[in-house]
Amino acid sequence: MPVLNNPMDTKSRNASPLPSVDALLRSEAGQALVEGFGRKLTTETLRSALNQARARWREDAAANEGAGADGSLVVAQAAAIIERIAAPRLKWVFNLTGTVLHTNLGRAPLPESALQAVADVARGASNLEFDLDKGRRGDRDDHIEDLICRLTGAEAATVVNNNAAAVLLSLNTLAPDREVVVSRGEQVEIGGAFRMPDIIARAGCRLVEIGTTNRTHKRDYENAITPDTGALIKVHTSNYKVEGFTTSVPEKDVAAIARANGLPFVVDLGAGSLVDLERYGLPHEPTVRETISAGADVVTFSGDKLLGGPQAGLIAGRKELIARIKANPMKRALRVDKMTIAALAEVLRLHLDPDSLPQHLPALKFLARTQHDIDVLAQRMRPVLQARLATCADVDVEACASQIGSGSLPVARLPSAALVITPGANGASASRGAGAWLKRLSRAFRELPVPVIGRIEKDAYWLDMRCLDDEDGFTAQLASLSIADSGKQ
Repeated sequence: MPVLNNPMDTKSRNASPLPSVDALLRSEAGQALVEGFGRKLTTETLRSALNQARARWREDAAANEGAGADGSLVVAQAAAIIERIAAPRLKWVFNLTGTVLHTNLGRAPLPESALQAVADVARGASNLEFDLDKGRRGDRDDHIEDLICRLTGAEAATVVNNNAAAVLLSLNTLAPDREVVVSRGEQVEIGGAFRMPDIIARAGCRLVEIGTTNRTHKRDYENAITPDTGALIKVHTSNYKVEGFTTSVPEKDVAAIARANGLPFVVDLGAGSLVDLERYGLPHEPTVRETISAGADVVTFSGDKLLGGPQAGLIAGRKELIARIKANPMKRALRVDKMTIAALAEVLRLHLDPDSLPQHLPALKFLARTQHDIDVLAQRMRPVLQARLATCADVDVEACASQIGSGSLPVARLPSAALVITPGANGASASRGAGAWLKRLSRAFRELPVPVIGRIEKDAYWLDMRCLDDEDGFTAQLASLSIADSGKQ
């Protein structure tokens, strides 16, 4: 009689020698994962890693014979997965791109006093909407309104989560289902493909374009006004500049036209400087106070650009109009939290002393840094970086131009200095070419404990030193810099 195969023998041959999930959890390494990351995540990840290991075993048992039979490789794989899951996604980086207010890198860094203010209110209860003097419910705007008014000359103010929201809320309040008149030359695209015409439409208003791309006159505003007009708006073109044969209408003239027709005049100032930047050696940017003095009824501006604070949209202007804006039901959906208010209030307080502002406000400190000081810093850092890169790269110091960023003063360039890294004898010549080597170098800097973000330009990797504020931290982590050819770019 033929001998039948014993199914138990087949099962025995296909079964891997890997331990169970419970056994891995009881191991020393498994217990360490449980203590560090909790039982639930550890168990789920170990089970997944173990299933994958068993599948590999079934595919080729002979090749896996004796490989991690105690489960150590499975635990190591699970540990790597858990660490990636638990690692913070949003982290501090060194912004050495040459763009100070970099939208992709979080724009303005907060001053230490603002960070402390955030920590103070975040760790427990606060008087966010409670009037301590009267012992009853208060308004969260009370913490910042008087400061904004003092700094801008406005009668009243409120704050929402960003400047696009400030424009949206203002127009939805002041001109719902009515026409909003704006020059064609001011229909900006805000970033991330958000366009002013789209904001106006979402606000429930109808856009009326006047003038041309390069020239708009007073008569264009006057001729556009009809019984359906709800507001006139000027948009500060902070993220581009039209030069040459151009004409625009000054704010005071638009304000006069609006007043003569009983219409609110709104100005979207964008970057929203509260101080005259010329006193710090920077190009002039219209301030909120200047705009209100020119006759604007409502001014909207950002908190995280030239103001140097957290992301926010500030609305300042006439008391009756701000009161209407605050009463709009959309205001609740767009309001900011206690941490934003704490940071913003502290940044506004710093602006009360413009003489010391560059010493306390990081964004302004970086913007006002002189080329000489930056060059001295770059010369100091060059040999340190050259020693780390040895013969695989050459490091030089070159003059360059930084930009302010986030749509602020778009044509202004700030003289700066950069560490410029080019492949050396053992760099690109030993790899797939200079372009691939520079991409690997860029990735290596991004993989440092505190990622370093520079830019590839002119067949070199540039690290603009304008925003380097922690020399010791930058230098200390260079020992971790590895540009081995991993194939990643």
